[in-house]
Amino acid sequence: MTKQNLPRCACGGGEEPEGGTKRIIFACAGVANVGQLSNLAAIQLTQEGYGSAACVALLAAAPEGLTKSIGEADEVLVIDGCPVRCAEKIAVAKGITPDQHLVVTVLGIAKKSSLEFSDADLETVVSAVWEGKGRGEEEKKCQPSGGCGCGGGGCC
Repeated sequence: MTKQNLPRCACGGGEEPEGGTKRIIFACAGVANVGQLSNLAAIQLTQEGYGSAACVALLAAAPEGLTKSIGEADEVLVIDGCPVRCAEKIAVAKGITPDQHLVVTVLGIAKKSSLEFSDADLETVVSAVWEGKGRGEEEKKCQPSGGCGCGGGGCC
């Protein structure tokens, strides 16, 4: 990785992107495939210059540097892996309303207990962000499947 495509942390301790829209990306990092896809999508989006990835666990701790970065951001993006929406719930609990919120399972990627996913799955998530899916639109509601038992109510 060259310096220009190194992920930038939005915690306030790294370099800030120059010019353009300042975005902070909070992504799920759950241990199912869709959680890992969320996290890897945030990293890829950071490398592509879309915004700066930030840790959801750090958001829960709310350090001053991150709070300042959020206040200076033009947009906040949250990527959740499944309908449990852990990342969004943490953001909302901290008084943050995401400008864009994606749920990976709503994009048609099934939640699995394994960590396996394809490059095409990753591209689906990254492309959805660039296309603005999850921005200001009510996401399609998932129908209960009785599926994995995670409590998400469907799409798992």
